[in-house]
Amino acid sequence: MNRSKQRKQRLFRDRRRPALSRTSYSELPVSSKSSSRIQPKASVLSVISCSTGLLSGCSRAPTFDIVGSFFPAWLVCLFVGILLAVFVRWLLLRVKVAIVLPILVYPSLAALFTFLLWLIYFS
Repeated sequence: MNRSKQRKQRLFRDRRRPALSRTSYSELPVSSKSSSRIQPKASVLSVISCSTGLLSGCSRAPTFDIVGSFFPAWLVCLFVGILLAVFVRWLLLRVKVAIVLPILVYPSLAALFTFLLWLIYFS
């Protein structure tokens, strides 16, 4: 045997695993912090929480009947929000207020009015 192999045998001689033996359930160590109730696994909890989100969508969808056709409420809120943003633009031009970045301001105003209308009327 060469020296490196002998050295490895010396190092790992004491680290050998004991042979597996059969132990009964009563011989297993019991934690002092164990409780009597059984805790569900994380996967079960995640499935339950995801399914509750899916079940909440079963309510009536907010729609408007316009000339016999049903439009979703968010579409109506978006249309009114854009009209309000156009009105604010006209008002700012009439008062002669200079806007630095109109490409950001007017879409943000439209989004603001859309979300406010949605929150006021549908939540």
